[in-house]
Amino acid sequence: MTTSPIERAADSFAAELSKRRVERGMTKKQLAARMGFDPSYVSHVEGRRHRPTEDFARRAEAVLSASGAIWQRFQEYDELRHARSNLVAHRDPPVPEQWFPPGTGLIVEQESATLTYQDNAYRCVIRRALYNAGTEPVTRYLARIAVDRYPSDPGRSNRHHRDHPLTFAELDLQAFCGEQENPEPMDWRKKHDRDAFKEVWLLFENANGRFPLYPGERVTIEYAYTVGEEKWGHWFQRAVRLPTRHLAVRLNLPLSLDPQVWGVETTLSAEEGPLRTPLLRQDADGRAIFDWSTEEPPLNARYRLEWRYRSQPATAGAEPELRASDRMRAAGIVQRGAAMLRQPARLFQLPQDEATARDVLFQLRAALNRLDELHPFSKGVGLAAPQLGIPWAAAVVRPPDRDAEPVVLLNPRVVDSARDTDEQYEGCLSFFDQRGLVARPLRIDVEHARWDGGRAITSFEFAMARLVAHEIDHLEGRLYIDRMDPNIPLVPVEEYRETGTPWRY
Repeated sequence: MTTSPIERAADSFAAELSKRRVERGMTKKQLAARMGFDPSYVSHVEGRRHRPTEDFARRAEAVLSASGAIWQRFQEYDELRHARSNLVAHRDPPVPEQWFPPGTGLIVEQESATLTYQDNAYRCVIRRALYNAGTEPVTRYLARIAVDRYPSDPGRSNRHHRDHPLTFAELDLQAFCGEQENPEPMDWRKKHDRDAFKEVWLLFENANGRFPLYPGERVTIEYAYTVGEEKWGHWFQRAVRLPTRHLAVRLNLPLSLDPQVWGVETTLSAEEGPLRTPLLRQDADGRAIFDWSTEEPPLNARYRLEWRYRSQPATAGAEPELRASDRMRAAGIVQRGAAMLRQPARLFQLPQDEATARDVLFQLRAALNRLDELHPFSKGVGLAAPQLGIPWAAAVVRPPDRDAEPVVLLNPRVVDSARDTDEQYEGCLSFFDQRGLVARPLRIDVEHARWDGGRAITSFEFAMARLVAHEIDHLEGRLYIDRMDPNIPLVPVEEYRETGTPWRY
């Protein structure tokens, strides 16, 4: 039974946290992902097994938008805790409206991003309403510009941008601060300058003086740039890097090209899936306008709109049907003969490399979704990072059961295997024109990394053992042909379609 005031205050904090989380319709796992904590920690705080910390309270308040209630419960608890040692610290009371915890920093209260295609170029305009919820003046804002002409073929895209790099001169980057009636030009300074990626600091200053964004103040900034169609692929992505209240995206495309638009989203707590709110379309004055918006997107979420032009003029002459390997190459899969497929992948150092690992997994899942349009993969399918030209030790394996969750492997290695083996035909995305008969153990035990840097061991049997072993081979620089009997030839996929059978165990 709780008896002391400090214990009652800790209980009040846990109750307020649980109440606000449930009101927001979030699981403990989802809340933990958005706060940057382990799910077990959130569970322990709500279960009164862990006492709250100031950092935890601030993050919970920012994520759950509790109007200061969670922070107030923490203050009550913390003051009692400090009173016990006569170290009561002064804290300013929370502001009742539009409240953000101290130390939060910049808040994006509203972002609108518009991409317009006209005169063989894309014009991007980003407008953000900012609020300084921190304790220090803000003197600059980081803006990122990334292009990818062939997003389904990384190798081709890299070569293209290496030969035709994006330049600051062609971007014609312009930035302004303040209301549209009387905006103040913003100077900018380069941070990163790469072939297909630019980062710049938008400065709250110009030749006439400086105008920092002070704590408690609000301002709207707008920046715009232009990229020719020869460097911009058919996609537009927004990444949530600051706490954001409202995000809106608009595509303005020529109606004569009959554009078809769709979108996907991914967060730290959810795999890539369709947008949760619909795209709205209106046609007017020869333009097709696609609008999409969301409220309070989670930190590190990514929203990607993609499109195709159904009425784009075709080149003269019908193209011959592509071979299976050509379709895979066009989908971004590195093909046999590339040096990367014979090099061991680089191990992640977790948790330091967590952001990199999540980005790699995002690319792997996106590629698997694209591949679904090319092949049914009834036996399941796996994809290793080197097959996308990414030198990290990560793989995703989707079981034959499409309702089952894909298996994610970071730094995997086989630590034990069954003596019993069987032979089955395997295919590889990196040379999909052929199939080969490969002997594999019926069970393997795989040690792999967790996000916190720890290790886990998972056992896989039968079809999953084969799929996982195939991807681990890729991460170690091997192909399945290395495990074949040299006297047994590869089978052309056309012949395999006639004679091949599903895996049976």
